[in-house]
Amino acid sequence: MESPVRGDALDLRILHALELDARAPFSRIAAALGVSDQTVARRFRRLRAEAGLRVVGVRCAASEESFEHWLLRVRCAPDGATAIAEALAKRSDTSWIGLTSGGTEVTCTVNVRSRDAADDLLIGKLPRTPHIVDIRAHQLLHRFYGGPAGWLHKSGALTPGETAALAPPPATAPPGPAVITSDDEPLVAALERDGRATYPELQRATGRSESSVKRRLARLVASGALYVDVEFDSAHLGFRNASMLCVTAAPRALHTVGEALATDREVAYAAATTGPSNLMTVVITRDSAHLYRYLSERLGRLDGVEHVESMPLLRRVKQLTYRPFRG
Repeated sequence: MESPVRGDALDLRILHALELDARAPFSRIAAALGVSDQTVARRFRRLRAEAGLRVVGVRCAASEESFEHWLLRVRCAPDGATAIAEALAKRSDTSWIGLTSGGTEVTCTVNVRSRDAADDLLIGKLPRTPHIVDIRAHQLLHRFYGGPAGWLHKSGALTPGETAALAPPPATAPPGPAVITSDDEPLVAALERDGRATYPELQRATGRSESSVKRRLARLVASGALYVDVEFDSAHLGFRNASMLCVTAAPRALHTVGEALATDREVAYAAATTGPSNLMTVVITRDSAHLYRYLSERLGRLDGVEHVESMPLLRRVKQLTYRPFRG
């Protein structure tokens, strides 16, 4: 990953620390980075204001057997794309929305609890929406990179010693599948609003004791049902170009190519999908020249890649939470 130009090195290190443990106390981050608690707190507030930093709880699709992950590409009339993107952003089942293809296509990930819910959106609601020209739906089958593994994990911003000091302590996962129950919903909802909510705040939101909240949150995270993530505008670090790539790999090479993409520093997300292409990635680059080098020197030489469709992201409407991303 090339050196950042806007946000300085300490901003990058703090963001990396939060990717390792988004709920880590400022005192622990400060001790690991060799700065004061006040410096970390001040930088955190500045990153919220200038880089759109948010810490949010995220449900894992694997936490419910019927949970499905879909990528939608909604082609719109030019005067309707923004309104449709903003309407989709208000839905609780969407988690990432951007405008691509010159602003005429809305790209959206949707998390649905059942095939009936997917049918209701894809066959019922969306086709009847004015200004929609075409809908292509791709089910996400396997994630190679993303989710709990953040983009900055590949930056090298922290030394191995700092990483070890900031990594959360290992927790023993409970037996059985990862499940968020109805009793967990108030806790999960509070974390979706603010992933750094204090235990007293979570206690008030759930009506449970503070010790019960601590135990249940630890079990949900250890089981993989829930993780706490950070979202921010990568332009603050000098990486102003985000693009979605739809990659077609030879079937025999699908898994190999997916695993190879997961190691690339530019790749923030990579997954196998249904549809004409069988891999989708989100890549973060400094500028168009950096994207060209990645396409020509990396993807163009990767054995098994047969076709690549690249779609620069013009605007992020939603990342993990509903808050328009400008820039």
